[in-house]
Amino acid sequence: MRVRKLTARSAILSALLGAHPAQAPVSSIVLVAEELGLQQSATRVALTRMVAAGDLERTNGVYKLSRRLIERQRRQDAALRPVQQDWDGRWYMAVVTAVGDEASARVAFRDAMRASKLAELREGVWTRPDNIAIALGRDATRRIVRFTAEPHTAPAKLAESLFAPKLWARDAERLLRAFGAAHTMADRFEVAAAAVRHILDDPLLPESLLPATWPGPRLRAEYEGFRAEFISFAEQRFVS
Repeated sequence: MRVRKLTARSAILSALLGAHPAQAPVSSIVLVAEELGLQQSATRVALTRMVAAGDLERTNGVYKLSRRLIERQRRQDAALRPVQQDWDGRWYMAVVTAVGDEASARVAFRDAMRASKLAELREGVWTRPDNIAIALGRDATRRIVRFTAEPHTAPAKLAESLFAPKLWARDAERLLRAFGAAHTMADRFEVAAAAVRHILDDPLLPESLLPATWPGPRLRAEYEGFRAEFISFAEQRFVS
């Protein structure tokens, strides 16, 4: 799991995604970015480009996340406190029946299915253990027929082939070690940004399908600890 170098854009996004409400005046954003080691000019250029790209909206000098990124914030918040149901061995399955859509619509559909923690067993067949609530939007729902199924393949083997939980766990352990080795706010911020991206990719499998010593709860706890630390760091600066 590679920790990306901190950029003005990633700092702004990560800070606003963790803020409630997800907005701050330009002066606060610039000050926080400077204390993370970023130049004021780079931060202002990033803000301009993010507004042009539809990532941010600007009103009277206050920047806030766009509607699209508010949805990402909602998913991020949900990923930090996932709700799972008791699992009885059954799997949720969705089979695509709609055909003839444009390429952009197909890409959006696939993104929506992955965001709902589904994996593609083969083209047009999406599935996962039925241990979480799946709420697909109207557009995705009209394209599929849904089933409940019980695979004959060993569930743990199927889960590994579809979701690679061992790989996820390996990268999570690397992030936990990186948190332990990061001492400055800027370094911890970089690791935290990588950690929350990784948490969003947690397949949320039932405990019986996970490798031993699953690091998901530990990574969430480490990130939540950092988030509290960062809120304390920034609360006097993010005043709208």
